[in-house]
Amino acid sequence: MQNTSGDPQRQGFDEFYGYYCQVHAHNSYPEYLYHNGVKEYLRNEVVYMPADHWTRGLGSYAMKKVDYSNDLIMNAAENFVREHKDGPFFLYLPLTIPHNNGEAPEGAMLEIPGPYLYTDSAWTDEDRIYATMITHLDSYVGRICGLLDELHLSGRSVFIFTNDNGGFRESALHHNGIFRGMKRDLYEGGIRVPLIVRWPGTILPGTKSDYVSAFQDFLPTACELAGINYPGNIDGISYLPALTGKEQPVHEYLYWEFHEKGNKQAVRMGKWKAVRLNVYDNPGALTEIYDLESDPSVSMNVAIDHPEIVRQIERIMQTARTEDPNWPLSR
Repeated sequence: MQNTSGDPQRQGFDEFYGYYCQVHAHNSYPEYLYHNGVKEYLRNEVVYMPADHWTRGLGSYAMKKVDYSNDLIMNAAENFVREHKDGPFFLYLPLTIPHNNGEAPEGAMLEIPGPYLYTDSAWTDEDRIYATMITHLDSYVGRICGLLDELHLSGRSVFIFTNDNGGFRESALHHNGIFRGMKRDLYEGGIRVPLIVRWPGTILPGTKSDYVSAFQDFLPTACELAGINYPGNIDGISYLPALTGKEQPVHEYLYWEFHEKGNKQAVRMGKWKAVRLNVYDNPGALTEIYDLESDPSVSMNVAIDHPEIVRQIERIMQTARTEDPNWPLSR
């Protein structure tokens, strides 16, 4: 939020354009966006949720849709690249699609500039709109890569694309492929996402890596690319060696918590994936264990066959976290 420690310009960013609030960002046709702390009002006309709504009056939907936020954010990103083309720069571009606006009326929650595509498909209207949203996102990726080519920056620019969670529902589009679960789950469908890197002259097109990374690895990677040190008290490991074909250090394990739907824990340790559910109401909840090599969709719990792996991972679940009074492991 504005005037808090979370303000991007209090976190080292020189310039910011977009939303400060995740709830505000539900609406792709908002009343305003922020530019360096100043509200820039748009031509959209919006209706805000009442103060007693869960969004505390911050959620909204547009009755008049003119200025699509992601297009504006993309324009600002391209301008930033052009302005800084002669020196080193870092651009973080967290576009808000694909996402729905849960505050909008039923049938209008997926917001995208028309016309909608895939009208000849057998999909539902919602799936057609969602697919159009993905295609719109793809066009943004093409614009950024094309701009780097135009400015002769591609060979010395590392372009990284990823997303924050799996698809939000089951549909004919098969958002998460074979992987069980979806957004807000800690099964593979909830947290296994692609990482795509473009670095012409260094990474050959079509190169694939089996290295398992997580978001905490980005800072060490970016720092190593920039030739600077990073704090030693973080859990991340630079994946620059994996990008350049060198020997890559690996994580002993990866750990996740999610504090909705009863509190969940998960651990990835080598080929093993562990999940504990509903920890708030059941602190002694049993740990599920899956062998990702033979069962990547996590369909068969094999915990009973591997008691030592269960004990090892449960120790990780106790020691890998830092207790927070706002998010205790149990009530």
